[in-house]
Amino acid sequence: MNSIVLMAEVLTDPEIRRTPDNQSSITSFLAQFAGGRNEEAPYRIKVVGWGNLADEIMEKYHKGDQVVVEGRLRLDTVDRGTYKEKRTELVAQRVHGLGNTGSTASISSTPPATNAPARSPRATSPSPAPAPYVPVASPAADAPDYDDIPF
Repeated sequence: MNSIVLMAEVLTDPEIRRTPDNQSSITSFLAQFAGGRNEEAPYRIKVVGWGNLADEIMEKYHKGDQVVVEGRLRLDTVDRGTYKEKRTELVAQRVHGLGNTGSTASISSTPPATNAPARSPRATSPSPAPAPYVPVASPAADAPDYDDIPF
């Protein structure tokens, strides 16, 4: 399964374009996230959103915003004549703003699909009250201790 959740800073204002048949919007922006170690430079990746997600990214997110992006990684190879360049991009399925975006709601969308069935809204029922806290009895003294098993 190809899935990623990334917390990053929006480095460029999102840019929107349309598919050739004008049926779908595509938005992209450059995001930056910290390296695995303190001495490593931050990493940059292109984030792409489709359809309704693309329109909402354009409305809600701007350069400097902190976001959490859920999606999948895609690797493209571009032939440059004497060498092949590999480009990685994150195809977003949801984007969540953190603090300074003015919105913490998630945006949800998927790339356009052909003949996708319409979804009906679900009715929500109130969640039941949480059960009261009941302490759990400690294990019996003669029970085996499995904590020291090496893996």
